[in-house]
Amino acid sequence: MKQIALALALVGMAAVANADMVVKLGAAGPLTGPFSHIGKDSENGIRLAIADANAKNLVIGGQKVRFELDSEDDQADPRTATTVAQRLVDAGVKGVIGHVTSGASIPASRIYEQAGIPAISPSTTSPMLTRQGYKTTFRVIANDLQQGVIMSQYATQKLKVKRVAIIDDRTAYGQGLADAVAENMRKAGAQVIGREFTNDKATDFMAILTKIKMQNPDAIFYGGMDAQGSPLLKQIRQLGMKSLLLSGDGLCSAEMIRLSAKDLDSRVYCTLAGIPMNKMPGGVQFQQRFKAQFHADVQLYAPYNYDATMALITAMQKANSVEPAKYLPALKALNMQGVTGTIVFDANGDVKNAGVTLYTYKAGAWTPVD
Repeated sequence: MKQIALALALVGMAAVANADMVVKLGAAGPLTGPFSHIGKDSENGIRLAIADANAKNLVIGGQKVRFELDSEDDQADPRTATTVAQRLVDAGVKGVIGHVTSGASIPASRIYEQAGIPAISPSTTSPMLTRQGYKTTFRVIANDLQQGVIMSQYATQKLKVKRVAIIDDRTAYGQGLADAVAENMRKAGAQVIGREFTNDKATDFMAILTKIKMQNPDAIFYGGMDAQGSPLLKQIRQLGMKSLLLSGDGLCSAEMIRLSAKDLDSRVYCTLAGIPMNKMPGGVQFQQRFKAQFHADVQLYAPYNYDATMALITAMQKANSVEPAKYLPALKALNMQGVTGTIVFDANGDVKNAGVTLYTYKAGAWTPVD
């Protein structure tokens, strides 16, 4: 009996020794509410990256590792985001991909900084995110300042916009982008004839648009997301306004097409942080794999979520450790070829050489024009 017990004990010890080390990665984004399609798109990009990493049977620190995702719903709400961030920290995640929106990422980043856990946002474009001086904050996408320059230059030089009215939804993303556009429109010689505000839950813009219509703008710029962009566009059409509608990546989504197919035309332009899928080094293959796996097209940020996830995992491999304090220096020094391009961070945590593309609506799709 003693021999049997000893044998069983040895078998148990061997099983423990050979067991995978589970490494939790956190994710946070809007999984419910009007922006849930973007949050789910982002989450699926992370899931695809984790599946790819686990298929490689990676060994880190002398032990085979298996990555698991702890995904939280921040509802794109700043208060909920801080609660979610603390929950992920308490759960022992070794890194975070998120948050999706600027309004959520900025307050949550303080929680991760205090815990010493690296967080890479795949989609936060507010310049404020990386201006806080945090050592654990990164992003893999262009910021609003870059989008504002591109939109303003194209609008004034190519579209001959001289008078522009600006509306934003008062979120960190919408207001930040609108501020960047307003500043750069003035620099480019255009007149900002009105600055109006709404919120990220509004659906009735008639009062604002009626006021703007009297000022006869060449273009209206909207800083916000597709859930509000769709009724805004519809009401522009109802009022018979001929103004161009300009916006950022919040409107450059497949969901905007689904919601507004009857109202979209070539008078709508939007900038998207990043480059078209077919121009990304791994974009075509990623789109095919994504659709096969999730039976849906990429909405916006899935490839950036994939790269953010792989950046964390690659840094862990290079440092031969999953502990944040040990792999953080490797993350700062990272030089990785991703789906979206080369991932190299500057001193602030911004990705270097980030691209911005300008689109218009043509033949049922967002079509790059610059």
